[in-house]
Amino acid sequence: MTTYDWMVVGGGIAGSALGYELAKAGCSVLLIEQSAEPANGTRYSYGGIAYWSGNTDFLRQVCQDGIDLHRSLSAELEADTQFRELDLLMAIAPDADGVAIAQTYNDCLVVPTLITAETACEIEPLLNRDAIGAALHVRHGHVNPEQTADAYRQALIRLGGTVQIAHVQGWVMAGNRVQGVVTSDGTLTAANVVVCAGAWSRNLLKAAGLVVPIYYTQAELVETLPLELRMRSLVMLAQLKRFAMEAVAGSAAAQPRWDEPLQELAPPVLDEGAVQFQDGRMRIGQISRVLTDPDAVADSASSEATIRHGVGHFLPALQAVPGTWRSCAIAFSGDRLPLIGAVPGADGLHVFSGFSNPFALLPPLARRYAQHLTGATDDLVIQCSPTRFQP
Repeated sequence: MTTYDWMVVGGGIAGSALGYELAKAGCSVLLIEQSAEPANGTRYSYGGIAYWSGNTDFLRQVCQDGIDLHRSLSAELEADTQFRELDLLMAIAPDADGVAIAQTYNDCLVVPTLITAETACEIEPLLNRDAIGAALHVRHGHVNPEQTADAYRQALIRLGGTVQIAHVQGWVMAGNRVQGVVTSDGTLTAANVVVCAGAWSRNLLKAAGLVVPIYYTQAELVETLPLELRMRSLVMLAQLKRFAMEAVAGSAAAQPRWDEPLQELAPPVLDEGAVQFQDGRMRIGQISRVLTDPDAVADSASSEATIRHGVGHFLPALQAVPGTWRSCAIAFSGDRLPLIGAVPGADGLHVFSGFSNPFALLPPLARRYAQHLTGATDDLVIQCSPTRFQP
């Protein structure tokens, strides 16, 4: 039986990037993904790189690292991530105070510009002029999320890493030390295991008797096939509701309820927005729900109608485009920083999950964490340790 230096559980963008970076640092790596075609947060991501949004010293540094890395990542991985930079328009309602809303972005690495509704409609002709009073404008990064994750995996394989499709069913323990996992294909062992399973990380760690403050929302969107209709920009609202909902659901007061079945910890929210990929596909949404069952299924017809109506108010041409309702679970932490580091209570077990701004933060932090684990202590990584939530 082969024993690897590192076993990475989860083959989305988090596991794929970290697996590659560990292999690049000289480690033997096994990456485990439960499905050949996963319906995870990477699969249904918008692929946005909100590098401009870093609003603390930590986030400004990592976001700058992130956009610098993305600009050369296709060449490094020898595969096209479809990286580009495009206009982001954040719509402001006609009855809202645009100046006050703009001021809430003043601490960002790149401060968005407040523009008139007329200017916003010149940048994005599909916008409904009557639905907005103004907008914020900034340049925004974008990649194809599936292709980026696959590029990382293929680069991992070229470095000698192994990718295996298997469902993790349990843990191999020797006292307090994790030595591997039991899968549908047998037992796999490693000197260290890192959980990068996004929304499933909480339940995987709970199966080992460990409670880690990772939570998840169910995100719902409408995905189209390639369309002839073309957007010139990425559009969203300036006042996002999801982060406020996550703050409530990830609070210390809410944590006990996460272990209760069939709980809804906050009312669902709709953050209207749309992005078009280079091949013409669109992802439109999104509704976010906080349910304690990651397999919970919403009323797809009702949700799709709500998304279409909400987005159609701002972008009327998108209200009736052919598309399919999709959903996935997305991980987050209690303070909008990811959880990176050793899991308290289990030797050899680590976590790399809970990224609220994944494509801006995750690639540079995967690089930093791999280097941290192989001898280069990194103060930014230490700030993301799960121990920050311990009393």
